Amino acid sequence: MGLLQEFKAFALKGNVMDMAVGVIIGGAFGKIVTSLVNDVIMPGVGVLVGGVDFKDLKITLKEGVKAVDKQDAVVATETVFDEAGEVLYNVGDVITPAVEAVPAVDPVYLTYGNFVQTTVDFLIIAISVFVMIKIFNKLTSIRLKKKQEEEAVAAAEPAPAPEPEPTKEELLLTEIRDILKNK
Repeated sequence: MGLLQEFKAFALKGNVMDMAVGVIIGGAFGKIVTSLVNDVIMPGVGVLVGGVDFKDLKITLKEGVKAVDKQDAVVATETVFDEAGEVLYNVGDVITPAVEAVPAVDPVYLTYGNFVQTTVDFLIIAISVFVMIKIFNKLTSIRLKKKQEEEAVAAAEPAPAPEPEPTKEELLLTEIRDILKNK
């Protein structure tokens, strides 16, 4: 049997097709649960804990740096002296920095709010799957119990009695009928 034929036989088995349908439905179910959590549950929880949007919960691990252009000028807010005690800048003087341009650096955050939402997603999906399996097992046990009861009833019923043997008169009448037919 060729590789393509073996794959076709494998792919068209009932279990593989059932699994494919399950994966597709599971993906859609995941999107529904995510929407339920993000759009219904978490805003309500956020209101209960003081109007917090869980997506915005984060801890700043490292502050960002604003970009500085070489041409940017700064206005002195205080009088600045050099080591010799001479005035370098007076309040209000425009200072043009002699430093090179500094690129911006984004801050680094630990966004634990997303983790909380993902955890709630997981818990809802886990509970839903648990309930579905519980219902499936209950229905399976009911069906199995019903089948066992039917088998017990069938075993308890006596077998149908065999047809009684024809009497001598019936045999004699049958012979007479057959003889008359042949004439």
